Amino acid sequence: MARLSEIGERDGWRCWICDEAVDPDRSVNDDRGPSVDERMSDRRAKAKGKKKGDGGLVERLAHRGCNTGKGKVEAVVPWAEHLFVVDPSPIIPSVDRLVKKGGREVMARCPTQDDAEQAAAWLVDRVSRLEPDLDVTSDIDAGGGQFLVALRA
Repeated sequence: MARLSEIGERDGWRCWICDEAVDPDRSVNDDRGPSVDERMSDRRAKAKGKKKGDGGLVERLAHRGCNTGKGKVEAVVPWAEHLFVVDPSPIIPSVDRLVKKGGREVMARCPTQDDAEQAAAWLVDRVSRLEPDLDVTSDIDAGGGQFLVALRA
C-alpha cells in the first residue's frame, strides 16, 4: 500500500489513462479505486530498445477499471470532449514517436485560432503528465482556413 500511495502522490491522484481523479480512500477492488499500472514502462523500454526489466521501470497510477479494462490491448488516451478538433491523432502512438525520435507530430486540425490554442494547451499539459521526462511544446500553423496543432519534442 505504501508503493501505491507514493505513486498516487507523484501522479497527483490522476489516472494516466482517463485523466480523471482517483480517490485514494476507495477500495483497491472498486473499479474507481486506485491501482498501479506498468504499461508506460513497457512502451518506454520499446522506444529505447530495451527489454522489460532493463531499468527505467516507471509505474503509473490508474483506476482499477481503466487498468483492467485495457487488458492486453493498447490503452487509448481520449481527447477532452470540450475541445473542438478535427481528425485528432491517437495520443499514445504520437507520444511514442516523439519519445523515440523527437521532432514534430501534427496532432489535429481546428476551425479557429482559439480552438487551436485550447487544444494545444490541453495537449501539452496532458502529455507532460503521460511522459514527465519528455520536454514538449506546441505549434499552431494557419493555412487553408484551418489551424494545425502540432507537438514538438
